[in-house]
Amino acid sequence: MNPIRRPPMSIGIIGAGEIGSAFARALARNGIAATISNSRGPDTLRDFAQELTPYITAGTIEEAAKADLVLVAVPWSKLPKALAGLPDWARRIVIDANNPIERPLFQPADLNGRLSTEVFADLVQGARVVKAFNHLPPHLLSGDPRAEGGSRVLFYSGDDARAKAQVGALIAKLGFAGIDLGPVSIGGKLVQFPGGPLPALNLVKFG
Repeated sequence: MNPIRRPPMSIGIIGAGEIGSAFARALARNGIAATISNSRGPDTLRDFAQELTPYITAGTIEEAAKADLVLVAVPWSKLPKALAGLPDWARRIVIDANNPIERPLFQPADLNGRLSTEVFADLVQGARVVKAFNHLPPHLLSGDPRAEGGSRVLFYSGDDARAKAQVGALIAKLGFAGIDLGPVSIGGKLVQFPGGPLPALNLVKFG
């Protein structure tokens, strides 16, 4: 097993469902450490963290939220409660990996004409929000990004150039081909599910 490679920034995960768990697996596969959390407490994640030891540790939402970069992947209706009462984000990077739709009915949320990332950004005031990791099925996110002689594509977008660059660098470390879709007003619309044309497309970049 490879030694842990400590990234230049700490990483937290809020939400241990399919996307959050897949992201954690992708990090662990590449020897990158992170703290994962859910609403039920770290004890419920003990087995999962043990599976990915020593890279992934279980913590509280508050502990995960203290990281330099935090990925949030929570059922849409539970986002306000999950993010309530957390300290000021103080310009830290928050990845919006959420989709405004939930099982079992898969009924789209009413966003009042706004993009889901715009709604999400209101819940993480003071953060630099980057939209990413929401458009691939979880098994492709956690699996080997190499395919057909190329690398699977991961799209990302945001309004802060430095935050996007750091997320793009992380995507590259995970072995994916990151493609910057520009600001949220453009990229967020393209990858929004439902409605956007890019979710669930399994694209491969060659060269």
